[in-house]
Amino acid sequence: MLELRLPTRDGGLETYRLQGQPLHIEKRPPARSRVAYAAAHVVADPWQDVDPSSACAVDWEATIAYRRHLWSLGLAVAEAMDTAQRGMGLNWEACQELIRLSIAEAEACGGQVACGAGTDHISAGPGVTLADIERAYLEQCGFIEGLGGRVILMASRALAKVAQGPEDYVRVYGRVLDEVSQPVIVHWLGDMFDPALENYWGHKDPLRAMDVCLDVIHRHADKIDGIKISLLNANLEIQMRRQLPENVRMYTGDDFHYPELILGQGGSYSHALLGIFDAIAPAASAALYALDAGDVEGYQRILAPTVPLSRHIFRAPTRFYKTGVVFLSYLNGYQSHFRMVGGMESMRSVPHLAELFRLADVAGLLRDPELAVHRMQQVLAVAGVESWTVSI
Repeated sequence: MLELRLPTRDGGLETYRLQGQPLHIEKRPPARSRVAYAAAHVVADPWQDVDPSSACAVDWEATIAYRRHLWSLGLAVAEAMDTAQRGMGLNWEACQELIRLSIAEAEACGGQVACGAGTDHISAGPGVTLADIERAYLEQCGFIEGLGGRVILMASRALAKVAQGPEDYVRVYGRVLDEVSQPVIVHWLGDMFDPALENYWGHKDPLRAMDVCLDVIHRHADKIDGIKISLLNANLEIQMRRQLPENVRMYTGDDFHYPELILGQGGSYSHALLGIFDAIAPAASAALYALDAGDVEGYQRILAPTVPLSRHIFRAPTRFYKTGVVFLSYLNGYQSHFRMVGGMESMRSVPHLAELFRLADVAGLLRDPELAVHRMQQVLAVAGVESWTVSI
C-alpha cells in the first residue's frame, strides 16, 4: 500500500494512503444500448519553441494514440471540441490537422468519430454579418464532410455577438442545416463553459432559449442526429428530451448528472457526449457494458465514485476543466508531461490537483498507482511542496 504527503486546501500537508483498486481496462466494441462519445483532449508538444499566447504546438502522435485508446474501449470520439481546447489555445488551423488525422485513424482502426464545426476562424469584429457567419460555418462543415467526417455543429461566439435576437439564430442554423449532406449533432454550450456564449439562442432565460433551439430542431429534424446540451441542468435536459422529434437523440453534456441522465427513466434516456468520458474512459466503458447486460446496479456502482471526481474537475470556473482532464492523462501515463496548449496547465491550483488525485484513486482511475504517485510528486516538487512516498 502506498502513502504520500499531499497539500490541503487550508495550506497544510496531510498523509494520504491510496485506497482504490484500479479498474481493469478491457478492449470492447461499442456498447449497444447507448451511443457514447468522449470529447477528447490534445497533447501539447513541449519541445517546440512557440509563444503559447499566440501559437499552439501539438504532439500529434500522442494525441492520436489517446484516441486509439478511447476507441479500443468502445467509445466514440468527439473531435476538435472544447475539451481539445477549441477556442482556448487550439486554433482552426491546428483543428484542421487534428480532424484530418483523427478521421483517417478512425477509418484505419474502425473507430467512430464526429468533428466540431464552428466559426472560430473569423472574429466578431465590426462589419461581421450573419451572412459571414453562415459562410464560416459552411466552410468548416465542408472541410469535415469533404474528408468523409460527421459534423458536430458547435455554438458560435461570433453569432452570440452579432445576433440581434432569436430570429437570427433560426436563420443561421437553418441555412447551415439546409446545406449539410448528412445529419449533424447540434451543440448547445452554456456560458459556464464559455462566457462568450451568454444569452445563446437570443435569450438569457434557458427555458426561452430552449424553445428557440427546439424550433430549429423541429424545422430541420431530418438534418439533425441529435442535440448535445452542456448546461449542467438535469431538469432542463429532461424537459427538452421529452420534446424532441422521435428521430433526434439527446446527448447529455452534463458532467454533473450523467449517470442518471444516461440511465433515464420510463424508457426516456440520454446518450452521451461528455468531456468527462475522456478522463474516466475505463469506468464509462465498463458501466455502459453493465447497462447493456441489464445490470443497473453494476452500472450505478461503477459510475457513482466518478461523480465526485467529475464535479471537482468541472467546478467553477468550469471552462478550466481541461486542466484536470490533461492532468489525469499525465498521471496515468498517456502522455509524458503535464504541459498544455496555451499554458493552461497553470489554471488549477496545486491543492485542486491534489484533491483530483485523491478522487481519481477512490474511483479506481489511477491505472498504475506507483506511476501516479511518482508523477504527483514531480508536480508537487515543481510547486515547492515537499512530499515523499511510503510503501506499506
